Order: sequence, then C-alpha cells, then structure tokens
Amino acid sequence: MIELKQLKKVFHTAEQEIVALDDINLTIEDGEIFGIIGLSGAGKSTLVRCINLLERPTSGQVLVDGKDLMQLPHKELLQLRRSIGMIFQGFNLLEQRTVLRNVTFPLELAGMNKADAKERAQELLELVGLSDREGSYPSQLSGGQKQRVAIARAMATSPKYLLCDEATSALDPNTTQSILQLLKQINRTMGVTIVVITHEMRVIDQICDRVAVIDNSHIAEVGKVSQVFSSPRSDIAKQLILPQGSPVGKITGSRKLRLVFEGNSSHMPIISDLVLACQAPVSILFADMRDLDGKSYGHMILELPDEARQQEKLLAWLDNNHISYEEA
Repeated sequence: MIELKQLKKVFHTAEQEIVALDDINLTIEDGEIFGIIGLSGAGKSTLVRCINLLERPTSGQVLVDGKDLMQLPHKELLQLRRSIGMIFQGFNLLEQRTVLRNVTFPLELAGMNKADAKERAQELLELVGLSDREGSYPSQLSGGQKQRVAIARAMATSPKYLLCDEATSALDPNTTQSILQLLKQINRTMGVTIVVITHEMRVIDQICDRVAVIDNSHIAEVGKVSQVFSSPRSDIAKQLILPQGSPVGKITGSRKLRLVFEGNSSHMPIISDLVLACQAPVSILFADMRDLDGKSYGHMILELPDEARQQEKLLAWLDNNHISYEEA
C-alpha cells in the first residue's frame, strides 16, 4: 500500500516560491490500477515523482508498505526503490545499449551476474512481445516498441509497484491501446500495483479502478472511475470529462439534458425505447459511453423538442425508468 499524508512540495526560484503540491492525502491499495489525472501544470508529474522520492517532498509523509521513505537511511531507500518501477513519456532508454542490455541495466546495478540478468531480461522481452528484437538499438524501434522495452526494464527487479508518468501521451491511439492492455495484463497476472499519470480521461477510463483528479496542486476529488466519470463533482473533473468546445456549447435555443448512466444494462436500447414510448424526437448532441462487464457507464447530451408537452412526456419516461439526468 502507498499512503501520501499531508504532502507538500515547494520549488524555490530567485524570484518566487512555487507550490507544486499542497496537502495531498491519498491511499493507493495493493493490486489496483490507480489513476491521477489533471491538466498540464496541475502537479501530477511532481506527485508521482514524490512517491519514489525522485522529487523529495518539502513536508508530509510518503509511506510504502508502512515505511516512511522520508525517514529511511540512504541505503534502505535505495533498496526499497527496487520495489518501485517507473516508466516515462520519453522512454529514457540508453541509446548505446541494445534492447537486451537496456533491460539488464538495472539488474547489473543490483549486482546480478550476467547470465542470470540475461535470462531474466529475455523472459521480460517475451512478456512484452519483443523477444525477436533483443539485439536492436532504440533508434531502430518504433515509439510503442521503445515503451515496451521501458516496461520490461522497469519490471526487471520484480517491482511491487509500477509508476507510469504520461507513458502513452507520445503514442498514437492504436499503440496507446496496446500499451494499456499490456499494463492491465501485468497488473492481473503479476499482481503489480500500477499508478497511471495522464491528462487523458480515456486512458483513465480504459485501465484504472480508481482515480484522483488534481487541480492547481490540490486533489479535487477521488473515487471509482465509474463514479467520477458519470457524476463528476469538481469543475476540473467536468472539464476533463466534457471538454470545452464539445458540440453542446455550439447549439443554442433548445432545451438540453445530460443523461447519466451509472450501471444500466448495456443491452437496453434506452434512446430507442424513449423515442418510441413518447412518440417524440430527440437529437443526440454528444455521447461518451463505456461498457464495463455488461453495464453502461458514461453520459449523453440530448436536445429535446421545443413543444412543452413532448418535453413533459420525455422527462416522465426518464423518471419512471430511473435514468439520471440534469439540465445541460
């Protein structure tokens, strides 16, 4: 378990004091995939680097399995860091080393003999689907392949935790999907607790169990992804889920509703049933839905007809069928 208590990080420059994190309190449970999302400059990358003390907090506690990293002697801290792997947006591979030797690098630092290090690296390259590229150099790989090497390297010392700092933001959508599936596989088959830092809600939605939303150095809200996605409480969460510039903002003059789906059966043709039962047309202006284990989570913006009686029938049907909605 990772616990952050009253965490604060302040950077000092010649001109000013910059508060990057302020009163951060989070608990990340063993075995979960935990997301931290925020806009650029919100403090999310600083936060993840404080977890393994790549950035040393100004005050507060960082507890990993009950041990306060801030209080550990240097030697013990180095030992504990082997249980925390990390991957970055820019891959951070060593260009002069082959794929295989990039993966063996942390094992060499840990003192493992070359034969065992090579065997372990080959196992990991097979896991990430790159066993045929062990002799290649980073310059010969695609972005997705580089990130797979970085994941294999991060897993070399068999970490209990894996920190992912914008690990997919430099990748195209298809490659992002494959990397997320790999991370999910590592979580499920190896029991590794994963912390995902991102500015993209779709990444959180695809892979994470819970999410913390960070805004201006503070945690705005924390909850299950399905809850935050369907019923965001904070302004920043609403902005991330329904960004400015969506079609909703461009249509005026008609009444609009935001339908919230919090676990309805994904097999229910709700909009079709609504239109047929009420004999009233509606326009779908925006929709962002996900199917999780046969349940629908997400939201949808509907434009209602102008006729007041038709609006009343539509609202009554939504109420009778327990569909959550709000004015949009």
